[in-house]
Amino acid sequence: MDRNDDLLKRRETIRLGGGEERIKKQHEEGKLTARERIATLVDEGSFFEVDDHIRHRSTYFGLDQKYFPADGVITGIGSVDGREIAIFSQDFTVQGGSVGEMHAKKITKIQDMAMKMGIPLVGINDSGGARIQEGVDSLYGYGEIFYRNTLASGVIPQITVIAGPCAGGAVYSPAITDFVIMVDKTSKMFITGPEVIKAVTGEDVTQESLGGAEVHNSKSGVAHFIAKSDMDAMQIVKKILSYIPSNNMENPKMGSEIEIESDGSINSIVPQSSNKPYDMIDVLNRIVDPGTFFEVQAKFARSMITAFARINGRTVGIVANQPKVLAGVLDIDSSDKAARFIRFLDAFNIPIITFADTPGFLPGTPQEYGGIIRHGAKLLFAYSEASVPKITVITRRDYGGAYIAMGSKHLGADIVLAWPTAEIAVMGADGAANVIFRNEIKNSVDPEKTRSEKIKEYADTFSNPYVAASRGYVDTIILPSETRSVLIRGLEILGSKVEGKPSKKHGNIPL
Repeated sequence: MDRNDDLLKRRETIRLGGGEERIKKQHEEGKLTARERIATLVDEGSFFEVDDHIRHRSTYFGLDQKYFPADGVITGIGSVDGREIAIFSQDFTVQGGSVGEMHAKKITKIQDMAMKMGIPLVGINDSGGARIQEGVDSLYGYGEIFYRNTLASGVIPQITVIAGPCAGGAVYSPAITDFVIMVDKTSKMFITGPEVIKAVTGEDVTQESLGGAEVHNSKSGVAHFIAKSDMDAMQIVKKILSYIPSNNMENPKMGSEIEIESDGSINSIVPQSSNKPYDMIDVLNRIVDPGTFFEVQAKFARSMITAFARINGRTVGIVANQPKVLAGVLDIDSSDKAARFIRFLDAFNIPIITFADTPGFLPGTPQEYGGIIRHGAKLLFAYSEASVPKITVITRRDYGGAYIAMGSKHLGADIVLAWPTAEIAVMGADGAANVIFRNEIKNSVDPEKTRSEKIKEYADTFSNPYVAASRGYVDTIILPSETRSVLIRGLEILGSKVEGKPSKKHGNIPL
C-alpha cells in the first residue's frame, strides 16, 4: 500500500474511535463523542491534535492483541474566541475511555504543554476508570496527572467537564481543578459504587443519588455548574474562559466601558426592618454591567453568593451574603465556598468585591461539631492572604465575627463602603440589650418597656455606619445609587496596587 494511503487509512481508523456502532450508542445516550465535544468547544479549524498515534504497551491479559485508537483520549491545542487552550477529551467508545499508562502519558504531556505555554487546561472526562488489565501502570498514570494538577494550580486555570462516569481515584483530578461542570443525567462522580456501599454498609443507593450532577451541585459542593447537555457544558466552559486570564501573570481581558444611568430605586431596596429578607442578586444586577452577572456554585451553600461579573468592562469576582437564604448567615459550607473562590480570584488577578449583610455565624451543635471554627477560619485566611484589589460594601447587618470575616478593613480590604442602612456591631440590638442591660430590665417596674428603651438606645448607638466610619473602619458612606460609580472609581484607583507579603514557602490554611 502507498504510504500516503496508509496514513489516510490510519487517520480514518483513529477518527472513528471505537467504531460506528459505539458512536451510535454514545449518541443514543444523549452524549457527544470525544471529538464532537472538542469541535463544539474550539474555534472552527483551530484544533491541533497531538499523540493521535499513541498505542498502549501492555501485554497482559491479551492486550497485546488489541488496538485502541488514540488510546481512548484525544489531546491537543485549540482556540476559544481566538485564545489558545489545551484540551484532553476521553473517548468512551474506546475501551470505555479507560486510563492506562499511555492514555495517562497523553494527558500529562498536554498538561505540561499548557504550563509551558501559560494557557488554560480543559479536561473532558468520560471514562470507566482505571484499565484493570494494566494494573499498577494505570495507578501510576493517575498519580502523575494529580501531581501536575497540583503544580498547575494557581498558575493556569484548570476546568473539568464531567460528561460521563467518573469513579474511584479518577474523581480526584477534577477535584483539584478550579471549576467542575457536570452534565445532568449522564455524569457521575463517586469514590465507591452502589454495589460496594451496599456490601459494606447495607445502604441501598443508586448512582444518581450517590454522585449525580444535582447531588454534587447542591449537596457536596464538589461541582460548580450543572449543564443540560454536552453542548451546554461547552458553552459554560466558554463563558468561564471569557472572564479569566490565561495564566497568573496576566490580567483578565477588559470589556467595553458601559455608561448606565443611576438607578434610584436601589435606594429603597433594603427593607426598613433588619429582619426582613431581600434578594442580593437583585442588588448586584443593578450595579454590575447588564448581562454580566455569572454565578458560580449557584445551588450550593445558597446563603453565600459567589459570581463573576464586569463593572465598566472590568472583570471582578463578587462574594456576597444572600439575606433571602438563612438571613445570609455564615456556616461551614458557605465559608468553604467563599474561601475557595477568593483564592481563585487572588491567584488570577481578579479584584474582589464583597457585599456584606449577615447576622453572624450559624449557631448550633451540628455546626460546632462539624468544625465551623476551622471552616470559618478558611474565610479569614483567604481574605487576609489575598493581595488583589479588595472593595467591601456593607449594605445592612454586619455583626460580630462575621463582620470581620466578610472582607473587613481589618483583613486588608482596601476600600470599605457602607450604605446608610448599614448596622455594624457585635450583635443585633435585641440580643445586645438583653446582655448589657440584663439586671436593669429584670429589676424594672415595667421590664418590657425598659427592654424596648434599651434596645432603642443600643440601636441608636450602633445600628448605623457612623461609629465605624468615625474610627476609620469604613472609608465613606454612600447612597446605594452611588455604588456603581464609586466602585468604578475605586477599581481605577486600585489598578496599580502593589502589596508586599512576608517571605515564606506557603501559609498553612486551616484545611
